[in-house]
Amino acid sequence: MIKKNLILLFLLTLYTLFGAWLSINNGISHDAFHEQANWHKNLEGIKLFLTTGEYEEFLNYKDKYHGIGFHFFSQPFQFFFSDIVEEIIGVSSYGSLLITKHISIFIIFSISAIFFYLIALNISKNLNFSILTTAIYITYPYLFGHAQINPKDIPFLSVWLINTYFFLVILKSFFNKEKIKMRNIILLSFFSAYLISIRISGILIFIQYFVGILVLNNYAKINFKSFLIKNIKYILYSFVTFFLFVLVLNPIFWHNPFEFFNSIKWMSKYQQDVCTLTLGNCMKSLNLPSSYFFIWFFFKLPILIIIGLFIYPMIEKKIFQLNKETIIQYLIFLITPIIIILLFILKDIALYDEVRHIMFLIPFLFLVSLFNIFIFNKKLFHILTIPLLLFFIVENFSINPYQYTWLNSFAKFKKIDKNFEVDYWGISNKNLQKEIIKYTNLNSLDKKICIYGDTYVKEFLITNNFKCFKNYSELDSAKIRPFIAYQNVRNIKRNNPRDCKLIHEEKYQYSFFNQDVKVANLWFCN
Repeated sequence: MIKKNLILLFLLTLYTLFGAWLSINNGISHDAFHEQANWHKNLEGIKLFLTTGEYEEFLNYKDKYHGIGFHFFSQPFQFFFSDIVEEIIGVSSYGSLLITKHISIFIIFSISAIFFYLIALNISKNLNFSILTTAIYITYPYLFGHAQINPKDIPFLSVWLINTYFFLVILKSFFNKEKIKMRNIILLSFFSAYLISIRISGILIFIQYFVGILVLNNYAKINFKSFLIKNIKYILYSFVTFFLFVLVLNPIFWHNPFEFFNSIKWMSKYQQDVCTLTLGNCMKSLNLPSSYFFIWFFFKLPILIIIGLFIYPMIEKKIFQLNKETIIQYLIFLITPIIIILLFILKDIALYDEVRHIMFLIPFLFLVSLFNIFIFNKKLFHILTIPLLLFFIVENFSINPYQYTWLNSFAKFKKIDKNFEVDYWGISNKNLQKEIIKYTNLNSLDKKICIYGDTYVKEFLITNNFKCFKNYSELDSAKIRPFIAYQNVRNIKRNNPRDCKLIHEEKYQYSFFNQDVKVANLWFCN
Protein backbone atom coordinates (compact mmCIF):
# COMPACT_ATOMS: atom_id res chain seq x y z
CA MET A 1 0.00 0.00 0.00
CA ILE A 2 2.86 2.38 0.85
CA LYS A 3 4.48 1.65 -2.52
CA LYS A 4 1.21 2.37 -4.34
CA ASN A 5 0.77 5.63 -2.45
CA LEU A 6 4.30 6.72 -3.36
CA ILE A 7 3.60 5.99 -7.04
CA LEU A 8 0.36 7.98 -6.85
CA LEU A 9 2.17 10.86 -5.14
CA PHE A 10 4.86 10.80 -7.85
CA LEU A 11 2.19 10.91 -10.60
CA LEU A 12 0.41 13.77 -8.83
CA THR A 13 3.72 15.67 -8.62
CA LEU A 14 4.24 15.26 -12.39
CA TYR A 15 0.65 16.39 -12.96
CA THR A 16 1.22 19.45 -10.76
CA LEU A 17 4.43 20.44 -12.54
CA PHE A 18 2.76 20.05 -15.94
CA GLY A 19 -0.31 22.03 -14.85
CA ALA A 20 1.81 24.77 -13.27
CA TRP A 21 3.77 25.11 -16.53
CA LEU A 22 0.53 25.39 -18.53
CA SER A 23 -0.78 27.95 -16.05
CA ILE A 24 2.12 30.38 -16.49
CA ASN A 25 1.75 30.08 -20.26
CA ASN A 26 -1.91 31.05 -20.04
CA GLY A 27 -3.52 34.44 -20.51
CA ILE A 28 -4.41 36.96 -17.80
CA SER A 29 -8.03 36.95 -16.70
CA HIS A 30 -9.75 40.21 -15.78
CA ASP A 31 -10.42 38.78 -12.29
CA ALA A 32 -6.66 38.52 -11.76
CA PHE A 33 -6.42 42.33 -11.96
CA HIS A 34 -9.36 42.86 -9.62
CA GLU A 35 -8.10 40.30 -7.10
CA GLN A 36 -4.62 41.82 -7.00
CA ALA A 37 -6.04 45.34 -6.65
CA ASN A 38 -8.28 44.10 -3.83
CA TRP A 39 -5.26 42.61 -2.03
CA HIS A 40 -3.32 45.89 -2.28
CA LYS A 41 -6.33 47.84 -0.97
CA ASN A 42 -6.65 45.47 2.00
CA LEU A 43 -2.92 45.67 2.64
CA GLU A 44 -3.10 49.47 2.73
CA GLY A 45 -6.07 49.25 5.11
CA ILE A 46 -4.21 46.85 7.41
CA LYS A 47 -1.10 49.06 7.53
CA LEU A 48 -3.16 52.18 8.22
CA PHE A 49 -5.17 50.45 10.95
CA LEU A 50 -2.08 49.04 12.69
CA THR A 51 -0.15 52.33 12.57
CA THR A 52 -2.88 54.92 13.18
CA GLY A 53 -6.02 53.01 14.16
CA GLU A 54 -7.73 54.72 11.18
CA TYR A 55 -10.15 52.51 9.22
CA GLU A 56 -12.54 54.97 7.58
CA GLU A 57 -10.88 54.95 4.15
CA PHE A 58 -10.98 51.16 3.96
CA LEU A 59 -14.63 51.09 5.07
CA ASN A 60 -15.49 53.34 2.12
CA TYR A 61 -13.90 50.88 -0.29
CA LYS A 62 -16.62 49.28 -2.46
CA ASP A 63 -15.19 45.73 -2.49
CA LYS A 64 -14.16 45.61 1.16
CA TYR A 65 -16.15 42.41 1.69
CA HIS A 66 -14.31 40.48 -1.01
CA GLY A 67 -12.29 37.89 0.87
CA ILE A 68 -8.51 37.95 0.62
CA GLY A 69 -7.79 34.57 2.24
CA PHE A 70 -6.17 32.96 -0.77
CA HIS A 71 -3.61 35.76 -0.99
CA PHE A 72 -2.04 34.49 2.25
CA PHE A 73 -1.25 31.29 0.33
CA SER A 74 -0.36 32.85 -3.04
CA GLN A 75 1.89 35.72 -1.89
CA PRO A 76 5.03 33.61 -1.24
CA PHE A 77 4.79 32.12 -4.75
CA GLN A 78 4.38 35.58 -6.26
CA PHE A 79 7.27 36.96 -4.22
CA PHE A 80 9.76 34.19 -5.05
CA PHE A 81 8.82 33.31 -8.64
CA SER A 82 7.51 36.48 -10.34
CA ASP A 83 10.98 37.56 -11.57
CA ILE A 84 11.61 34.10 -13.06
CA VAL A 85 8.19 34.09 -14.76
CA GLU A 86 8.83 37.60 -16.12
CA GLU A 87 12.03 36.34 -17.72
CA ILE A 88 10.53 33.12 -19.12
CA ILE A 89 7.22 34.47 -20.43
CA GLY A 90 8.33 37.92 -21.61
CA VAL A 91 5.70 39.91 -19.77
CA SER A 92 5.70 43.12 -17.71
CA SER A 93 6.68 42.94 -14.03
CA TYR A 94 3.06 43.52 -12.99
CA GLY A 95 1.86 40.96 -15.53
CA SER A 96 4.32 38.40 -14.16
CA LEU A 97 2.99 39.05 -10.65
CA LEU A 98 -0.51 38.16 -11.86
CA ILE A 99 0.59 35.13 -13.87
CA THR A 100 2.75 33.75 -11.04
CA LYS A 101 -0.39 33.49 -8.92
CA HIS A 102 -1.53 30.82 -11.40
CA ILE A 103 1.11 28.48 -9.93
CA SER A 104 -0.38 28.70 -6.45
CA ILE A 105 -3.90 28.15 -7.84
CA PHE A 106 -2.85 24.94 -9.56
CA ILE A 107 -0.94 23.73 -6.51
CA ILE A 108 -3.93 24.16 -4.20
CA PHE A 109 -6.08 22.29 -6.74
CA SER A 110 -3.53 19.44 -6.70
CA ILE A 111 -3.69 19.44 -2.89
CA SER A 112 -7.47 19.16 -3.15
CA ALA A 113 -6.95 16.01 -5.27
CA ILE A 114 -5.30 14.33 -2.26
CA PHE A 115 -8.32 15.07 -0.07
CA PHE A 116 -10.74 14.08 -2.83
CA TYR A 117 -8.90 10.75 -3.08
CA LEU A 118 -9.06 10.21 0.70
CA ILE A 119 -12.79 11.03 0.74
CA ALA A 120 -13.42 8.64 -2.18
CA LEU A 121 -11.42 5.93 -0.39
CA ASN A 122 -13.37 6.58 2.80
CA ILE A 123 -16.75 6.07 1.18
CA SER A 124 -15.86 3.18 -1.15
CA LYS A 125 -13.13 1.30 0.73
CA ASN A 126 -11.90 0.48 -2.78
CA LEU A 127 -8.53 1.62 -4.14
CA ASN A 128 -9.41 1.31 -7.84
CA PHE A 129 -12.58 3.37 -7.38
CA SER A 130 -10.66 6.07 -5.52
CA ILE A 131 -7.85 6.28 -8.10
CA LEU A 132 -10.16 6.36 -11.13
CA THR A 133 -12.58 8.83 -9.55
CA THR A 134 -9.74 11.16 -8.56
CA ALA A 135 -8.16 10.89 -12.01
CA ILE A 136 -11.48 11.91 -13.59
CA TYR A 137 -11.80 14.78 -11.10
CA ILE A 138 -8.37 16.27 -11.91
CA THR A 139 -8.62 15.79 -15.69
CA TYR A 140 -12.20 17.05 -16.05
CA PRO A 141 -11.46 19.90 -18.53
CA TYR A 142 -13.74 22.43 -16.83
CA LEU A 143 -11.92 22.14 -13.49
CA PHE A 144 -8.50 21.57 -15.05
CA GLY A 145 -8.90 24.80 -17.03
CA HIS A 146 -10.08 26.85 -14.06
CA ALA A 147 -7.25 25.41 -11.95
CA GLN A 148 -4.81 27.25 -14.22
CA ILE A 149 -6.32 30.73 -13.89
CA ASN A 150 -9.15 31.06 -11.35
CA PRO A 151 -7.96 32.80 -8.14
CA LYS A 152 -11.28 32.58 -6.31
CA ASP A 153 -13.43 29.55 -7.17
CA ILE A 154 -10.67 26.91 -7.32
CA PRO A 155 -9.17 27.84 -3.92
CA PHE A 156 -12.70 27.92 -2.49
CA LEU A 157 -13.51 24.47 -3.91
CA SER A 158 -10.18 23.07 -2.69
CA VAL A 159 -10.52 24.33 0.88
CA TRP A 160 -14.16 23.13 0.97
CA LEU A 161 -12.88 19.61 0.18
CA ILE A 162 -10.22 19.87 2.90
CA ASN A 163 -12.92 20.87 5.39
CA THR A 164 -15.09 17.97 4.26
CA TYR A 165 -12.31 15.49 4.92
CA PHE A 166 -11.62 16.68 8.47
CA PHE A 167 -15.35 16.86 9.21
CA LEU A 168 -15.75 13.23 8.09
CA VAL A 169 -12.80 12.20 10.27
CA ILE A 170 -14.45 13.80 13.33
CA LEU A 171 -17.85 12.37 12.40
CA LYS A 172 -16.30 8.91 12.11
CA SER A 173 -14.86 9.26 15.63
CA PHE A 174 -18.31 10.18 16.96
CA PHE A 175 -19.90 7.26 15.15
CA ASN A 176 -17.36 4.74 16.48
CA LYS A 177 -17.42 6.38 19.94
CA GLU A 178 -13.69 7.06 19.72
CA LYS A 179 -11.85 9.89 21.39
CA ILE A 180 -11.89 13.09 19.31
CA LYS A 181 -8.41 14.36 18.53
CA MET A 182 -8.00 18.02 19.44
CA ARG A 183 -5.74 18.40 16.40
CA ASN A 184 -8.66 17.60 14.09
CA ILE A 185 -10.91 20.09 15.91
CA ILE A 186 -8.32 22.86 15.45
CA LEU A 187 -7.74 21.96 11.79
CA LEU A 188 -11.47 21.95 11.04
CA SER A 189 -11.90 25.30 12.82
CA PHE A 190 -8.97 26.83 10.95
CA PHE A 191 -9.97 25.59 7.49
CA SER A 192 -13.63 26.58 8.06
CA ALA A 193 -12.47 30.10 8.92
CA TYR A 194 -10.03 30.08 6.01
CA LEU A 195 -12.86 29.11 3.65
CA ILE A 196 -14.86 32.14 4.82
CA SER A 197 -11.80 34.37 4.38
CA ILE A 198 -11.62 33.33 0.70
CA ARG A 199 -15.32 34.04 0.13
CA ILE A 200 -17.98 34.86 2.71
CA SER A 201 -20.27 32.21 1.19
CA GLY A 202 -17.97 29.74 2.95
CA ILE A 203 -20.53 30.05 5.75
CA LEU A 204 -22.53 27.53 3.68
CA ILE A 205 -20.16 24.81 4.89
CA PHE A 206 -22.23 24.81 8.09
CA ILE A 207 -25.17 23.46 6.10
CA GLN A 208 -22.98 20.46 5.31
CA TYR A 209 -21.98 20.14 8.96
CA PHE A 210 -25.62 20.34 10.05
CA VAL A 211 -26.67 17.71 7.50
CA GLY A 212 -23.84 15.47 8.71
CA ILE A 213 -24.89 15.77 12.37
CA LEU A 214 -28.55 15.05 11.54
CA VAL A 215 -27.66 11.99 9.46
CA LEU A 216 -25.24 10.79 12.15
CA ASN A 217 -27.96 11.17 14.76
CA ASN A 218 -30.36 9.16 12.62
CA TYR A 219 -27.98 6.22 12.18
CA ALA A 220 -25.99 6.30 15.40
CA LYS A 221 -29.07 7.05 17.56
CA ILE A 222 -27.26 9.73 19.55
CA ASN A 223 -29.00 11.31 22.50
CA PHE A 224 -28.37 15.00 21.83
CA LYS A 225 -28.55 16.04 25.47
CA SER A 226 -25.94 13.54 26.56
CA PHE A 227 -24.01 14.23 23.35
CA LEU A 228 -23.78 17.94 24.20
CA ILE A 229 -22.85 17.31 27.84
CA LYS A 230 -20.23 14.73 26.94
CA ASN A 231 -18.63 16.82 24.17
CA ILE A 232 -19.16 20.36 25.49
CA LYS A 233 -15.39 20.87 25.74
CA TYR A 234 -14.85 20.06 22.05
CA ILE A 235 -17.85 22.10 20.93
CA LEU A 236 -16.80 25.21 22.87
CA TYR A 237 -13.19 24.85 21.80
CA SER A 238 -14.14 24.51 18.13
CA PHE A 239 -16.41 27.59 18.25
CA VAL A 240 -13.85 29.76 20.07
CA THR A 241 -10.99 28.79 17.74
CA PHE A 242 -13.24 29.17 14.69
CA PHE A 243 -14.27 32.74 15.59
CA LEU A 244 -10.70 33.69 16.43
CA PHE A 245 -9.48 32.41 13.07
CA VAL A 246 -12.33 34.20 11.24
CA LEU A 247 -11.41 37.46 12.95
CA VAL A 248 -7.68 37.16 12.23
CA LEU A 249 -8.11 36.16 8.56
CA ASN A 250 -10.61 38.92 7.67
CA PRO A 251 -9.21 42.45 8.21
CA ILE A 252 -12.61 44.04 7.56
CA PHE A 253 -13.88 42.47 10.82
CA TRP A 254 -11.09 43.89 12.98
CA HIS A 255 -12.79 47.18 13.82
CA ASN A 256 -16.21 45.56 14.28
CA PRO A 257 -16.86 41.77 14.25
CA PHE A 258 -20.51 42.45 13.30
CA GLU A 259 -19.27 43.39 9.84
CA PHE A 260 -19.47 39.62 9.34
CA PHE A 261 -23.26 39.88 8.95
CA ASN A 262 -22.98 42.95 6.71
CA SER A 263 -20.65 41.03 4.41
CA ILE A 264 -23.13 38.14 4.08
CA LYS A 265 -25.93 40.54 3.19
CA TRP A 266 -23.79 42.54 0.76
CA MET A 267 -22.23 39.61 -1.09
CA SER A 268 -25.51 37.69 -1.48
CA LYS A 269 -26.79 40.56 -3.61
CA TYR A 270 -23.53 41.84 -5.04
CA GLN A 271 -24.43 44.42 -7.68
CA GLN A 272 -22.64 42.84 -10.63
CA ASP A 273 -25.43 43.37 -13.13
CA VAL A 274 -24.10 41.36 -16.05
CA CYS A 275 -25.79 38.76 -18.17
CA THR A 276 -24.64 35.26 -19.02
CA LEU A 277 -25.42 33.88 -22.47
CA THR A 278 -27.46 30.76 -21.73
CA LEU A 279 -29.04 28.76 -24.55
CA GLY A 280 -29.06 31.93 -26.64
CA ASN A 281 -30.70 34.05 -23.92
CA CYS A 282 -28.85 36.70 -21.95
CA MET A 283 -29.78 35.85 -18.33
CA LYS A 284 -29.28 38.76 -15.90
CA SER A 285 -27.32 37.97 -12.75
CA LEU A 286 -29.69 39.99 -10.54
CA ASN A 287 -32.81 38.34 -11.96
CA LEU A 288 -31.99 34.72 -12.71
CA PRO A 289 -34.68 32.16 -13.53
CA SER A 290 -34.39 28.90 -11.57
CA SER A 291 -33.79 27.10 -14.88
CA TYR A 292 -30.34 28.76 -15.05
CA PHE A 293 -28.82 26.24 -12.63
CA PHE A 294 -30.22 23.17 -14.32
CA ILE A 295 -29.40 24.34 -17.85
CA TRP A 296 -25.77 24.95 -16.99
CA PHE A 297 -25.33 21.73 -15.01
CA PHE A 298 -26.92 19.83 -17.90
CA PHE A 299 -24.35 21.21 -20.35
CA LYS A 300 -21.35 21.46 -18.00
CA LEU A 301 -21.37 18.08 -16.25
CA PRO A 302 -19.97 15.10 -18.17
CA ILE A 303 -22.79 12.99 -19.61
CA LEU A 304 -21.64 9.97 -17.58
CA ILE A 305 -22.01 12.01 -14.37
CA ILE A 306 -25.56 13.01 -15.36
CA ILE A 307 -26.42 9.35 -16.05
CA GLY A 308 -24.91 8.32 -12.72
CA LEU A 309 -27.08 10.82 -10.86
CA PHE A 310 -30.24 9.63 -12.61
CA ILE A 311 -29.71 5.94 -11.83
CA TYR A 312 -30.13 6.64 -8.10
CA PRO A 313 -33.67 5.08 -7.98
CA MET A 314 -32.20 1.86 -9.42
CA ILE A 315 -29.54 1.50 -6.73
CA GLU A 316 -31.30 3.09 -3.73
CA LYS A 317 -31.91 -0.27 -2.01
CA LYS A 318 -28.28 -1.31 -2.53
CA ILE A 319 -27.04 1.97 -1.06
CA PHE A 320 -29.05 1.55 2.12
CA GLN A 321 -27.84 -2.03 2.55
CA LEU A 322 -24.25 -0.80 2.88
CA ASN A 323 -22.58 -0.21 6.25
CA LYS A 324 -23.91 2.76 8.20
CA GLU A 325 -20.68 4.74 7.99
CA THR A 326 -20.81 4.67 4.17
CA ILE A 327 -24.51 5.60 4.14
CA ILE A 328 -23.83 8.62 6.38
CA GLN A 329 -21.11 9.92 4.06
CA TYR A 330 -23.17 9.24 0.93
CA LEU A 331 -26.17 11.15 2.29
CA ILE A 332 -23.98 14.13 3.20
CA PHE A 333 -22.69 14.28 -0.38
CA LEU A 334 -26.19 13.80 -1.81
CA ILE A 335 -28.20 16.17 0.39
CA THR A 336 -25.76 19.10 0.74
CA PRO A 337 -25.73 20.14 -2.98
CA ILE A 338 -29.53 19.83 -3.17
CA ILE A 339 -30.06 22.13 -0.17
CA ILE A 340 -27.50 24.71 -1.34
CA ILE A 341 -28.90 24.88 -4.89
CA LEU A 342 -32.46 25.23 -3.53
CA LEU A 343 -31.27 27.95 -1.15
CA PHE A 344 -29.65 29.87 -4.02
CA ILE A 345 -32.87 29.62 -6.04
CA LEU A 346 -35.20 30.60 -3.18
CA LYS A 347 -33.00 33.49 -2.00
CA ASP A 348 -32.47 34.66 -5.60
CA ILE A 349 -28.68 34.80 -5.18
CA ALA A 350 -26.90 36.75 -7.93
CA LEU A 351 -24.77 34.48 -10.14
CA TYR A 352 -22.99 34.94 -13.47
CA ASP A 353 -20.32 33.26 -15.63
CA GLU A 354 -22.23 29.96 -15.82
CA VAL A 355 -21.81 27.84 -12.62
CA ARG A 356 -18.39 28.92 -11.38
CA HIS A 357 -19.83 30.37 -8.14
CA ILE A 358 -21.23 26.93 -7.22
CA MET A 359 -18.28 25.02 -8.65
CA PHE A 360 -17.53 23.74 -5.14
CA LEU A 361 -20.54 21.40 -5.44
CA ILE A 362 -19.13 19.59 -8.49
CA PRO A 363 -16.82 17.22 -6.53
CA PHE A 364 -19.85 15.97 -4.56
CA LEU A 365 -21.87 15.45 -7.74
CA PHE A 366 -18.93 13.45 -9.13
CA LEU A 367 -18.63 11.34 -5.98
CA VAL A 368 -22.36 10.57 -5.76
CA SER A 369 -22.70 9.82 -9.47
CA LEU A 370 -19.61 7.63 -9.83
CA PHE A 371 -20.40 5.81 -6.58
CA ASN A 372 -23.91 5.11 -7.91
CA ILE A 373 -22.41 3.50 -11.03
CA PHE A 374 -19.86 1.61 -8.91
CA ILE A 375 -22.61 0.17 -6.69
CA PHE A 376 -24.81 -0.59 -9.71
CA ASN A 377 -22.09 -2.65 -11.41
CA LYS A 378 -18.38 -2.58 -10.62
CA LYS A 379 -17.36 -4.00 -13.99
CA LEU A 380 -19.50 -1.44 -15.81
CA PHE A 381 -17.90 1.30 -13.70
CA HIS A 382 -14.45 0.39 -15.06
CA ILE A 383 -15.74 -0.01 -18.64
CA LEU A 384 -17.24 3.50 -18.57
CA THR A 385 -14.73 5.49 -16.52
CA ILE A 386 -11.48 4.44 -18.22
CA PRO A 387 -12.61 5.68 -21.69
CA LEU A 388 -13.95 8.86 -20.05
CA LEU A 389 -10.55 9.48 -18.47
CA LEU A 390 -8.79 8.98 -21.82
CA PHE A 391 -11.32 11.26 -23.52
CA PHE A 392 -10.68 14.00 -20.94
CA ILE A 393 -6.93 13.80 -21.56
CA VAL A 394 -7.42 14.16 -25.33
CA GLU A 395 -9.97 16.96 -24.84
CA ASN A 396 -7.59 18.93 -22.63
CA PHE A 397 -4.99 18.97 -25.41
CA SER A 398 -7.58 19.76 -28.11
CA ILE A 399 -9.04 22.88 -26.53
CA ASN A 400 -6.03 24.22 -24.62
CA PRO A 401 -5.99 26.95 -23.26
CA TYR A 402 -9.80 27.21 -23.24
CA GLN A 403 -10.55 24.15 -21.07
CA TYR A 404 -12.33 26.34 -18.53
CA THR A 405 -15.09 26.97 -21.10
CA TRP A 406 -15.67 23.21 -21.61
CA LEU A 407 -19.17 21.96 -22.42
CA ASN A 408 -20.35 18.38 -22.81
CA SER A 409 -21.48 16.75 -26.06
CA PHE A 410 -25.10 17.85 -25.61
CA ALA A 411 -23.95 21.44 -26.22
CA LYS A 412 -22.32 20.45 -29.48
CA PHE A 413 -25.73 20.11 -31.13
CA LYS A 414 -25.94 23.91 -30.80
CA LYS A 415 -23.78 26.66 -32.27
CA ILE A 416 -21.72 27.00 -29.10
CA ASP A 417 -20.44 30.58 -29.37
CA LYS A 418 -23.95 31.83 -30.23
CA ASN A 419 -25.70 30.01 -27.38
CA PHE A 420 -23.21 29.89 -24.50
CA GLU A 421 -20.73 32.16 -22.78
CA VAL A 422 -17.19 31.45 -24.02
CA ASP A 423 -13.92 32.93 -22.78
CA TYR A 424 -15.74 35.21 -20.35
CA TRP A 425 -12.42 35.80 -18.55
CA GLY A 426 -10.56 36.90 -21.66
CA ILE A 427 -7.54 34.60 -21.54
CA SER A 428 -7.46 34.82 -25.34
CA ASN A 429 -5.36 37.95 -24.73
CA LYS A 430 -2.21 35.77 -24.65
CA ASN A 431 -2.76 34.44 -28.18
CA LEU A 432 -4.03 37.80 -29.44
CA GLN A 433 -0.85 39.59 -28.40
CA LYS A 434 1.18 37.08 -30.43
CA GLU A 435 -0.95 37.85 -33.48
CA ILE A 436 -0.61 41.61 -32.89
CA ILE A 437 3.18 41.36 -32.72
CA LYS A 438 3.29 39.13 -35.81
CA TYR A 439 1.06 41.46 -37.86
CA THR A 440 2.86 44.68 -36.90
CA ASN A 441 6.26 43.12 -37.67
CA LEU A 442 5.14 41.73 -41.04
CA ASN A 443 3.66 45.07 -42.05
CA SER A 444 6.37 47.24 -40.48
CA LEU A 445 3.85 49.17 -38.39
CA ASP A 446 4.93 51.78 -35.86
CA LYS A 447 4.76 50.44 -32.29
CA LYS A 448 3.06 53.70 -31.28
CA ILE A 449 -0.12 52.40 -32.93
CA CYS A 450 -3.07 52.37 -30.50
CA ILE A 451 -4.59 49.04 -29.52
CA TYR A 452 -8.26 48.98 -28.51
CA GLY A 453 -9.48 46.06 -26.42
CA ASP A 454 -9.86 45.02 -22.79
CA THR A 455 -6.39 46.55 -22.03
CA TYR A 456 -5.20 43.36 -20.25
CA VAL A 457 -3.15 42.45 -23.33
CA LYS A 458 -0.90 45.43 -22.58
CA GLU A 459 1.02 43.45 -19.92
CA PHE A 460 2.36 41.29 -22.75
CA LEU A 461 2.82 44.07 -25.32
CA ILE A 462 4.61 46.78 -23.35
CA THR A 463 7.71 44.57 -23.25
CA ASN A 464 7.63 44.75 -27.07
CA ASN A 465 7.63 48.59 -27.02
CA PHE A 466 3.92 49.13 -27.66
CA LYS A 467 2.76 52.33 -25.97
CA CYS A 468 -0.94 53.02 -26.56
CA PHE A 469 -3.73 50.92 -25.02
CA LYS A 470 -7.41 51.84 -24.83
CA ASN A 471 -10.69 50.14 -23.96
CA TYR A 472 -12.84 48.77 -26.75
CA SER A 473 -15.65 51.07 -25.57
CA GLU A 474 -13.52 54.08 -26.66
CA LEU A 475 -13.51 52.90 -30.26
CA ASP A 476 -16.36 55.14 -31.42
CA SER A 477 -14.38 58.24 -30.52
CA ALA A 478 -11.17 57.01 -32.19
CA LYS A 479 -9.91 59.80 -34.46
CA ILE A 480 -6.41 58.70 -35.38
CA ARG A 481 -5.82 55.83 -37.78
CA PRO A 482 -4.32 53.31 -38.21
CA PHE A 483 -5.17 51.37 -35.04
CA ILE A 484 -5.69 47.77 -34.02
CA ALA A 485 -8.85 46.57 -32.28
CA TYR A 486 -9.69 43.23 -30.75
CA GLN A 487 -12.97 41.86 -29.49
CA ASN A 488 -12.93 39.27 -26.74
CA VAL A 489 -14.79 38.59 -23.48
CA ARG A 490 -18.21 40.26 -23.80
CA ASN A 491 -16.97 42.70 -26.46
CA ILE A 492 -17.29 39.81 -28.92
CA LYS A 493 -21.05 40.49 -28.85
CA ARG A 494 -20.60 44.15 -29.80
CA ASN A 495 -20.68 45.56 -33.31
CA ASN A 496 -17.54 45.14 -35.38
CA PRO A 497 -15.39 48.27 -35.84
CA ARG A 498 -16.24 50.25 -38.96
CA ASP A 499 -14.04 50.24 -42.08
CA CYS A 500 -11.61 47.70 -40.66
CA LYS A 501 -10.01 44.52 -41.96
CA LEU A 502 -10.33 41.25 -40.03
CA ILE A 503 -6.79 39.94 -39.61
CA HIS A 504 -7.31 37.07 -37.16
CA GLU A 505 -10.08 34.95 -35.65
CA GLU A 506 -9.18 33.24 -32.39
CA LYS A 507 -11.05 29.94 -32.20
CA TYR A 508 -10.79 26.34 -31.07
CA GLN A 509 -12.38 22.97 -31.81
CA TYR A 510 -13.46 20.18 -29.50
CA SER A 511 -11.92 16.77 -30.18
CA PHE A 512 -13.90 14.54 -32.55
CA PHE A 513 -16.16 17.46 -33.42
CA ASN A 514 -15.97 19.75 -36.42
CA GLN A 515 -17.29 23.08 -35.12
CA ASP A 516 -15.22 26.22 -34.67
CA VAL A 517 -15.83 28.00 -31.38
CA LYS A 518 -14.89 31.64 -31.89
CA VAL A 519 -13.63 33.53 -28.85
CA ALA A 520 -12.05 36.68 -30.32
CA ASN A 521 -11.58 38.83 -33.43
CA LEU A 522 -8.57 40.98 -34.30
CA TRP A 523 -8.97 43.96 -36.65
CA PHE A 524 -6.66 46.38 -38.43
CA CYS A 525 -8.26 49.77 -39.09
CA ASN A 526 -6.60 52.10 -41.62
